[in-house]
Amino acid sequence: MPIDATLVGRRSLPLTRSWTSTDALLYALAVGAGQQDPLAELAFTTENTEGTPQQVLPTFCNVAMAGGVALPQDFDLTRMLHAEQSFELLGTIPVEGEVESTGEIVGVHDKGSGALVTTESVARATTGEPLARIRTSLFFRGYGGFGGERGGGEPWEQPTGAPDHVVTYAIRPDQALLYRLTGDRNPLHTDPSFSGRGGFPRPILHGMCTYGFTGRALLHATADSDPKRFRAMSGRFTKPVLPGQTITVSIWVDGTDVRFRTTDETGTPVIDKGTAVIL
Repeated sequence: MPIDATLVGRRSLPLTRSWTSTDALLYALAVGAGQQDPLAELAFTTENTEGTPQQVLPTFCNVAMAGGVALPQDFDLTRMLHAEQSFELLGTIPVEGEVESTGEIVGVHDKGSGALVTTESVARATTGEPLARIRTSLFFRGYGGFGGERGGGEPWEQPTGAPDHVVTYAIRPDQALLYRLTGDRNPLHTDPSFSGRGGFPRPILHGMCTYGFTGRALLHATADSDPKRFRAMSGRFTKPVLPGQTITVSIWVDGTDVRFRTTDETGTPVIDKGTAVIL
């Protein structure tokens, strides 16, 4: 199949990305803000509450600022899974704005049963100042065995002791229908026939929606709901979540270093080896 390490170094042309206040509000709703307590997250879900100026969820940068790199056109998207996601914020995300993003394929690794393709994009303000660095790893089932390096992940130590915070969220049955309006229209998340071809009994939730729910838990539990304190987040997707399920985020805090794990209602990790930097 047409994949190997020669893809490394492929870069995109600079891409101008812009967003409005409404885009930021829609994203917040798409990752569950206000569902359990509508009054608790008004700063992220409204722009006209007296004394509460609108703010932007840190994980919104993955939607608003990421650049893209074209992959071979004959890739079978039913074989694609989101493997890892990380970002570093170099400034506060404005309520509305414009950036120029450039993406690059920085890794192609042979995992045997599939290939792991990693891209990195840097988003810069119109002044040239970098605002975010975003890294995405996609796993393509059945595309391995091309003889490339296997690669290795960043070391992650298993937390000891009880978590400092435990946050549980219920995922609405229609959550994927809402999240797709932020830009990811992959039918894997909405079309039963398409998800069936990918080996799933029914459409699965976007991994980045689970990521956004997890980011909200981290923001409120460890940063006092202040986006300016939220500087970075990284996690590995290990199992899809189905709309209608419940997820639990367990959080361990060590100064500015935070580790987390998100599990489904059976206790199985759905995002593992999670790290964050909270000032």
